Amino acid sequence: MKTLYLDLGMGAAGDMLTAALLELIPDPDAFVEKLNRAGIPGVRIERERSVKCGITGTHVRVTVNGEEEGVGHDHHHNPEHGHHGSPDEIAHIVESHIDVPEKVKKDIIAVYGLIAEAESFVHGVPVTDIHFHEVGTMDALADVTAVCLLMDEISPDETVASPVCTGFGKVACAHGILPVPAPATAYLLRGIPAYGGRIEGELCTPTGAALLKHFVARFGESPVIRAEKIGYGMGTKDFPAANCVRATLGETAGSEDSVFELSFNVDDMTAEQIGFAAEALFAAGARDVYTVPTGMKKNRPGTLISAICDADHRDAVVAAAFRRTSTLGVREAALKRYILDRETERIETRYGTIRRKKSCGYGVSRFKYEYEDVARVARDQGVSLAEAEEMIARDAERDT
Repeated sequence: MKTLYLDLGMGAAGDMLTAALLELIPDPDAFVEKLNRAGIPGVRIERERSVKCGITGTHVRVTVNGEEEGVGHDHHHNPEHGHHGSPDEIAHIVESHIDVPEKVKKDIIAVYGLIAEAESFVHGVPVTDIHFHEVGTMDALADVTAVCLLMDEISPDETVASPVCTGFGKVACAHGILPVPAPATAYLLRGIPAYGGRIEGELCTPTGAALLKHFVARFGESPVIRAEKIGYGMGTKDFPAANCVRATLGETAGSEDSVFELSFNVDDMTAEQIGFAAEALFAAGARDVYTVPTGMKKNRPGTLISAICDADHRDAVVAAAFRRTSTLGVREAALKRYILDRETERIETRYGTIRRKKSCGYGVSRFKYEYEDVARVARDQGVSLAEAEEMIARDAERDT
C-alpha cells in the first residue's frame, strides 16, 4: 500500500508542506510551472534550494504581483499585504479562475471551509461574516492549492503524520498579540495529538493545521514503511533544530490504526436486554460489540460487554452504554490495531453479480465472498451455504 508519512516535529505550514511534497514527485520544476499557469491572481511560485542545520531541502518562495508576502515561518501572518477574502470570495476565485481538476477544487474549498469554521468559533460570528485576513491572501491560497494539487498527483493510499509540534510563546497577527498556537490553529487541532515542544515561535499555522486535518487519516508513530522517496520542505526562519517538514513516500505491508475498547460489567440485565443494548452500541458507531460471561461480586454470574470504536464515535458509544444498559461506569483502553488492507470487488457469475472481499498485507492474501450474496445463491439453488460457495468459486475460476 502506498503510504505518505509526514514528520511534523517542527510543525506544519502551507509552504513547508508544499516544498516537502514537491520533492516526492518526478518533475517538480514542471509542476511549479503548471501551478504558475493555474491562474491564482498575481501569484508567482519559485522553487529554491535551502539548507537547515546541514540538511538540504526545498524552500518555496511565493510572490504576489512581484512582492513577497511574508518573511516569517510561513507567509500567513503578515497583515499588511494581500486580500482579505470571505468564504464566498475564495470559492469564487477557486471555481472561476483557478485551472485545476474538479476534485482539487473541492479539496481547496473544503480546506478553507475548515478554516472558516475555526475562525467562526474563535470570533463568535457566523461563517458567512468571516474574513480570512492572513489566510485569505493570495499567497496562502497558493499554498493550499499547491498542497491539494500535489496530494492529487501523489495519490497515496493512506496519509499518516506524527503528532504536531506547535511551538510556544506569542504571535502577532491582524487582531493583535495571540498565544501560540493561535486560537484558530488550536481549534483545528482538536482531536489531533499536539505538543508545544522546545522552540519558541509559531510552528503550526492555521493553514497548515487545516491541510493536516483534511488529508491526514491518522496520527502517530511511523508505520513500518519501505521508503522510496524522502522530501524536506524548509521554512524561512532558522531555529536550533532543522526547520522542516519531512515527507516519506513508500510501501507498507499492511495498515495499523488506533481504536478504543469501551467495556463494562452488568449482572442485572436479561439476554434480550443485552442484545438490544448491543444494537444500540452498533448504531452509535461501534465497529464491533461482544460479550463474555463473567463472575461478579457476591458470586453473581454477569456479562462483560465490550465495544470497539474510533475516536470520532467514542462519546456517542459511551452515551449509548449509559442510556441502554444498567452500568454505572465504562472503562476505556486505547489500543493499536493491525489490519490487512481490504477491498471489495464484483465478479460476474452465472448466478449473478457476487461481491468478493480481498484482504492482503503482512505476507498474507485471502478472499471471502459476501455472505448476503452466497446466501441468495443458496436459497435460489436450494443448496447449503457451503455448496453455494463452492458453486460460485467453480464458476469464478472458469471465467478466469
